Amino acid sequence: MVRLWAGIDAGKANHHCVVIDVDGTRLLSQKVPNDEPALLDLIASVLKLAEGDDVVWATDLNHGGPALLIALLLAHGQNLLYIPGRTVHHASRLYRGDGKTDAKDAAVIADRARMRNDRQPLRAGDETSTGLRLLTARRADKAADRTRALNRLQAQLLEYFPALERAFDYSRSKAGLLLLTKHRTPDGIRRAGQTRLQAWLKKQGARSSAAVATAALEAAKSQHTTVPAQHIGEQIVASLAREVLGLTRNWATSMRSSARQSPNTATQRCC
Repeated sequence: MVRLWAGIDAGKANHHCVVIDVDGTRLLSQKVPNDEPALLDLIASVLKLAEGDDVVWATDLNHGGPALLIALLLAHGQNLLYIPGRTVHHASRLYRGDGKTDAKDAAVIADRARMRNDRQPLRAGDETSTGLRLLTARRADKAADRTRALNRLQAQLLEYFPALERAFDYSRSKAGLLLLTKHRTPDGIRRAGQTRLQAWLKKQGARSSAAVATAALEAAKSQHTTVPAQHIGEQIVASLAREVLGLTRNWATSMRSSARQSPNTATQRCC
């Protein structure tokens, strides 16, 4: 028989736990560091309050900050529910007290678990599903970093060489990015010439090296004015081009790593 409900308002460094009984009376309200010894002490304290009866635990996050707590609770055979933060936010308006506090949110989580019996229990995530989630999140981070670096590169290139900025879609053209690591100013590209540009690009493994060299040379021939601080701008562009190329390689590697994970892994996991 369920005797107690323990609501956890999860955080990064600390969690707040509120325990209530069948009448909704608050029996415990405690801030707990997100460390194993402190979490084990919390579990022991709540189980002692239950005096051998069952406890239903509930949390507003199912991965991230509370991952260690979730693993400990499941290892101890505890019943654990997930109540989305959005649900907690809307429900908190029905409870007394102004503003948002960790203690109030934890109490709301506990009371929602007490009043609702249709919540799905959290299950332990296996190695594959947890790894897949982490790899997918990392891949998204790298893709966002690449987009930011591309935007900065194009904005910087526009400052001193707008014709070359227009010449390529740098989000798709590896050859265009390779070009910027060595040749990125109007006078420098003109001095290199078609033959040297094409040969260098081909040596770097660029596709359509002849077309890329031609497009770069046409851009260079359209501008003979040196913009102030070009020497600084072109150094920044070279650095950003190398950064984007590196991020592209890493992003491709993370995609291959994700693809090697099982495609049929269940997605309803705790962490």
